[in-house]
Amino acid sequence: MTERIALKEWASTVAALREGKQIVLLRKGGIAEETRDFRLRSHSFYLFPAYEHQKKELLKEEYRPLVDETLAVWSPEDETVTIDCRAEVAEDIELTELSDVEKLLPYHIWTERFAEERLHWKRLKPLHLLIVRVYKLDTPLELRLDPGYFGCKSWVELLEEPAGRSGTAVLPDSEFQSKVDDIHRALRR
Repeated sequence: MTERIALKEWASTVAALREGKQIVLLRKGGIAEETRDFRLRSHSFYLFPAYEHQKKELLKEEYRPLVDETLAVWSPEDETVTIDCRAEVAEDIELTELSDVEKLLPYHIWTERFAEERLHWKRLKPLHLLIVRVYKLDTPLELRLDPGYFGCKSWVELLEEPAGRSGTAVLPDSEFQSKVDDIHRALRR
């Protein structure tokens, strides 16, 4: 069960996951992390929306409005953050080849440039393709922002206990499995 761990991700990406537009995350680790490479700390976690570093030009044209939509409900002066979904990792696939990253283009909101930059950053480390099952929380978490939540890191420990937060799967089982199967076919796994 999800404890107090959250994965920081662009708010636009969290929106795409919550809306069932994608079921994948591409991770390599944050600059401020101890080992500077990505490690899956939990198979179940909250999705912590990050607003500051979103870049429209790194989203496919049809998904660029997600940045404006997320920024419309956020201000740098905000003292709280709303977490409204959690994820469970179905698979963690390590990618090292550009051809595999290119095969994934139909399955996410990012541009080819974004995906390639993620792969090439820290070339000796693999890019993690996380296939995630997302659940919209029945009652969103409204958390006071803490300095420990800031910085270029993948994981944050929530200071407030989110126990008892149930949620509903964003996609029905059959639709989720169909998307997983499509990704496996694309990667020939």
